[in-house]
This record gives sequence, structure tokens and C-alpha cells, in this order.
Amino acid sequence: MISDYHRVTFKTIGLVPTMGFLHEGHLALIEKARLECDIVVVSIFVNPTQFLPHEDLDKYPRDFLRDFHLCKSAGVNYIFYPEPELMYPKDYFTFVNVEEISNRLEGQYRPGHFKGVSTIVTKLFNIVKPHKAYFGQKDAQQAVIIKRLVEDLNIDTEVIVCDTVRETNGLAKSSRNSYLTEEEKQEAAVIYEALIEGKKMITDYKITDTESVKNVVTNYINRKSDKIKLQYLSITDNSKLTEINDLKKYKGDIIISLAAYMGNTRLIDNVSFNYKYQ
Repeated sequence: MISDYHRVTFKTIGLVPTMGFLHEGHLALIEKARLECDIVVVSIFVNPTQFLPHEDLDKYPRDFLRDFHLCKSAGVNYIFYPEPELMYPKDYFTFVNVEEISNRLEGQYRPGHFKGVSTIVTKLFNIVKPHKAYFGQKDAQQAVIIKRLVEDLNIDTEVIVCDTVRETNGLAKSSRNSYLTEEEKQEAAVIYEALIEGKKMITDYKITDTESVKNVVTNYINRKSDKIKLQYLSITDNSKLTEINDLKKYKGDIIISLAAYMGNTRLIDNVSFNYKYQ
């Protein structure tokens, strides 16, 4: 295996797992990997096991030739681009699941999603054998789950979580943004604005009742847009994603996260920060 050769020659391997249709967020992860590793591997695989039956597996954007040239320009050493039959051959029975954490937030509305994520990430780590793997903060729950996966299964990979890359208006970069019109992209910027308002309520105005903070975020979105429909809004810790009710009793990292629909397009976003009641 190529990864075995690089490991025995003391080369540091960095992996950027993706589902393709690369954007500036992916390129930022690649750049971080290039700065920290000798060898950079990008995986491109639209993982069928993390899609629910009614979701967008078939129409998920794909353009390998475009991705290839972006990777080449970004200095990627290897692209791992397997067919589904290679990753999930006939009579495939084995899956990995991080209990409890996977059932919260996204998991509540997308049951089984993180089982698919945890399984494919474990397989990628076993195949590529990276020293470091790079993920974006936009998928905050995914990052928490993969960190726990690596810790619990004693996987020899360091998980690096990088800041969310955003459009100039604040909208988080996502491959699914390609489903939006330019007008919808502009209106969807309200999501990040509302999250920042929620953070200010906690950090600047010292509001400790998280229900009050959620009301501010929800009302901000409703005032600014009649097209965006919240699916959930949570204020949690950053280790087990446990809901926080009273910030007077809490110290540590906080994530304010949400999922919302702009028309038929589902968008997720979050802000994270360290907090200590004063």
C-alpha cells in the first residue's frame, strides 16, 4: 500500500475526506493539510450509507474532472476515488456507530446518517492510514462524533477541525449551495447573522437562559425571511452535544447549531465559542 510506504519512510500523511464537488471550504482543508503534512490525500466518495431513502443521493452534485483539476492545482498528492462496490461489496454486513451522540441534533432528524458517516470514515482511516485528518467546523456534530470514534477505537489519527469557510455574506460554504439561486443564497445569509446574534446574547449581554437565546435567534430569522424554515435549534456542549439549559451552571465550549430549509434545500450551520459564567 502507498500509505504503508510513506509511513515507513517517516512521511506524515494528511487526509481530507470529501464527497466531491469541491469548494473553497475543501480547498482550505487541503491547504491546512499541505502546511502540516508531507503527503496529502483527498478522498472523493458520495457515501450511500449516510443518505436516508428520501434524501438527495442521486442528485448530489458530482464533477470528478473539475475536482481532479482543483486537487492538482492545490498540490494534492493522491486522490482516492473508489466505486461504491469497492467500499460496500455484496454481502457487506459491518457498520460502526457512536452511540448516544449520533442520535442527537442531526441524528434525531436523520436516523442512521452518522452510522454511515462513522463507518465510511473508519474505512478511509484503515485504507489511507493518515496521521492527520481534516474536517470543517460547519459539520460540528460530525466532528464531535469522529473525535469520539478515534478516541474510543484507539485509531492512530489526529482529527483536525478547521474553521468554517463562508461566502462574503456569511453563508457557510457547502456543496449543496449549488441547489440555491443567487437570490436564495443572499437570503440564506440570515442564518449566520441569527447565530451571531445568539452568541452576542450570551457573550455580550450575559443572558444565561438558553431558551431566551433560542427565541432571539428564531425571531431574528422569522423577521428577516419568510422562506427559511427552522428544523431545529440547539445550544449544547462540544463534547457530548448535551443540551444546556442554564449557563450559570456551565463552563466550557458551546455550540449554537441549527438546521433550516431554504425551499427544498436543507442547510446546517453553527457558531462555537468558549464560555465561563461571570
